[in-house]
Amino acid sequence: VVPDARKLHVVSYEEMLEMAASGARVLMLRSVEYARNYHVVLHVRSSFNDVQGTFVQEGDERMEKALISGVVHDTSEAMIRIRRVPDQPGIAAKVFGSLAAESINVDMIVQNVSEDGRTDQTFTLPKDDLPRSEEALGRIAAEIGAEGWTAEPEIGKVSLVGAGMRSHPGVAAMMFKTLADAGINIEMISTSSIRISVVLQASEVDRAVRLIHAAFELPEGAILREHHGGVPEMALTELNEP
Repeated sequence: VVPDARKLHVVSYEEMLEMAASGARVLMLRSVEYARNYHVVLHVRSSFNDVQGTFVQEGDERMEKALISGVVHDTSEAMIRIRRVPDQPGIAAKVFGSLAAESINVDMIVQNVSEDGRTDQTFTLPKDDLPRSEEALGRIAAEIGAEGWTAEPEIGKVSLVGAGMRSHPGVAAMMFKTLADAGINIEMISTSSIRISVVLQASEVDRAVRLIHAAFELPEGAILREHHGGVPEMALTELNEP
């Protein structure tokens, strides 16, 4: 997507957890959790050479000087929108309980503001689980009073990750304006203290990544790329020296 990738020498456990949860297939989420819990420094290296890789460890002040550590994108998810369910207690529990019973993990969740006592519930989940999800919803649709649902398999998630977001306001506004100026519509938004994720049409993901990359003036290739087969690449912006 963006050529000439460069690596980070150091990334915090917290940032790596957010990247892994956002679709970066560099390290398994649980491996980073164990390393953080037991204070084990991870060294992520290439399997093709002996060059020093990226260390995943406790965060420090120097790490937070970098506003954005990386841009992550993931096109392995689908989106479901359940239309006009009653806005009352227990509906969300039934919806997501039915998915949990099928061992289906849900990622992002958005519920619209209620109109006339009804609302829409939208969520993302692994694309491979879409058929089973629709079967589960079909079994409870009448029970929850839904007017129907739509499934959108061609979506992508783009995430900005960086510990520096905590102390720098305006990151979300800049990201959203960059996409708006390019005519790219945002379907869903999710945030944490060091991550901003948006769901877009899959056809817009690569362009969005390049635009965000340029808007935040990241070094060429400061991006975690989805890897289609083999070992994923870890390509992140380098930290500035103090």
